[in-house]
Amino acid sequence: MSCGVYEGSQVQFEVIEHKSVMVSMRDGAHLATDIYLPAIDGKVADGTFPVILERTPYDNGNPELTATGRYFAKRGYVCVLQDVRGRGESDGDWKGLVLSTNEADDGFDTCKWAVEQPWSDGQIGTIGLSYTGSTQHALAVRRPPGLKAQFIMDSGYNYHTHTIRSGGAFVLGVMFPYAFRMAMGGKEARKDPVVAQALKLAADNLTEYLKFLPVSRGDTALALAPTYENMLFALATHADYDDLWKDPVTNLQEHVDEYPDVPVMSTTTWYGHHLWASTTRFNDLHQRMRSPIRLIIGTWLHSVTGLVDTWTGEVDFGMDAMLDNLNDLRLKWFDQHLKGMHTDVLNGPPISIFVMGGGTGRKNAAGHMDHGGFWRHEYRWPLDGTTFDNYYLHGGGGLRTSEPSPNVLPSRFTFDPKDPVPTIGGGVQPPRITTNFIAIGAYDQRGRPDLAVCNDTMPIALRQDVLVFETMPLGNDTEVTGPVEVNLWAASSASDTDFTAKLVDVYPPNTDYPEGFAMNLCDGIIRARYRNSRERQELLESGKVYRFRIDLQGTGNIFQKGHRIRLEISSSNFPHYDVNPNTGAPLWESAETHVAHQAIYHDSDHPSHIVLPVIVSSDDH
Repeated sequence: MSCGVYEGSQVQFEVIEHKSVMVSMRDGAHLATDIYLPAIDGKVADGTFPVILERTPYDNGNPELTATGRYFAKRGYVCVLQDVRGRGESDGDWKGLVLSTNEADDGFDTCKWAVEQPWSDGQIGTIGLSYTGSTQHALAVRRPPGLKAQFIMDSGYNYHTHTIRSGGAFVLGVMFPYAFRMAMGGKEARKDPVVAQALKLAADNLTEYLKFLPVSRGDTALALAPTYENMLFALATHADYDDLWKDPVTNLQEHVDEYPDVPVMSTTTWYGHHLWASTTRFNDLHQRMRSPIRLIIGTWLHSVTGLVDTWTGEVDFGMDAMLDNLNDLRLKWFDQHLKGMHTDVLNGPPISIFVMGGGTGRKNAAGHMDHGGFWRHEYRWPLDGTTFDNYYLHGGGGLRTSEPSPNVLPSRFTFDPKDPVPTIGGGVQPPRITTNFIAIGAYDQRGRPDLAVCNDTMPIALRQDVLVFETMPLGNDTEVTGPVEVNLWAASSASDTDFTAKLVDVYPPNTDYPEGFAMNLCDGIIRARYRNSRERQELLESGKVYRFRIDLQGTGNIFQKGHRIRLEISSSNFPHYDVNPNTGAPLWESAETHVAHQAIYHDSDHPSHIVLPVIVSSDDH
């Protein structure tokens, strides 16, 4: 996807860098702030400039941010990069995701400081990925002076709905590695090299802990960094949705009516972990604002640098999947809204979506499966013209649009928490955080020898605890683009358990893949005790049939002629999600587990189905 022909802010300045300027907050705390200023002949340039602000817990002096600061300063912006409270050289304590409640006020105070500086023209644009997208949310709801535009990359919207928890389950694949990586840059590690080395060794060998989960306080190297150990256990054990989860930094959804009317660009990806967040935020802001609200959905992983990649995991989506240089795209956005330039960034519909599929299915020179894809440009999410089709589960493993018959026996499997289904792909964390811990992105759904959770390389579909429901080979290409959910009627012998669902595009065999290629698209989970409400727990009666809704967030994919649409049902997806011990007891407090006997119903009284957003025609691409 190209930014097109564009002549906007050019390189015309040198850069002067002021490092670790300590900016005062309302309570007297000082936050370390790096300032990148346009300069001429070694002196700060005369005049005033718009400000680009990022507030980060990820080290404001890291190479990516340093490059960003210099990029914007050379083009006539002042770039302000700030370590949030308790991180880097900033004063105070960072208590962790959800637990840190200073971000809104600190963000407001920073904006107020910025517009008062002699180099500021009074306008601020904010940037950032993930948590630094959330710091943008937090300051915005305070309506700070000068805020004129935002560029938010793959960030949460309600961290209890998705990101930290999902369907009531703990998103272990995000939070477990994250706690260790954050601890490595925390105050305890910065003060003591022995602590830093111990945390790095643990972070590089997280797979060792997979053998002993759930761990207890004191069991891991996080005991050396109590801030981060407390964060992990607080978020793993505090499962009910209550006020803890409602601060604006990690729950904009509860505060969206307080948002100012400013232009917002969002980017996300099918293989990140903020798809629901980004699409829901787009809809909520678009309905409330008069300012331009835009959304881009691509195939890259959860990272700043991955936008130029054409592949994730084992799958390549073609050269069209690349997004132009991130800073060039952000420059267009801010040139338009902070400098009044006409950059074409507002041309066309507000949503750009990369729809996957249409490739050859063969292995390319880089060893990736060629899946292909194309860009769609749309006005709404879900897309105009979407038909939400129910594909019903049938006895014998069928997946059809016809409703099931009466009196069909349920499909059964046994779930042993000591032998969970391994995570093969999906949207969790970028590889630099999850190396050897989990496979991220699009993969053939079979065991991998490089993953500690895999005992073999057999297809996941052959496991006894995975039920497979799939269509016959398709007679025509079928585009599925939009939100996806599963409605499941099921019973369990356990008082609490999980049910998982995964949507898969099944390629027929070819010479490169003689057993075919089963490519994961999206997945989800529901913890039974939260089936009716996230605010309160309700245990199951053994053997009683209940209805469960599983949110798979969404996808955009062409199932080509000859492919099959597959739905996999199980009770675990580990280590993406923590494993339910099936005991009904408070989670993460005991290693005791029970084997659960599960029954999935698919008859006329219990019509289990997946709801697919089918696009009637894709001829316009």
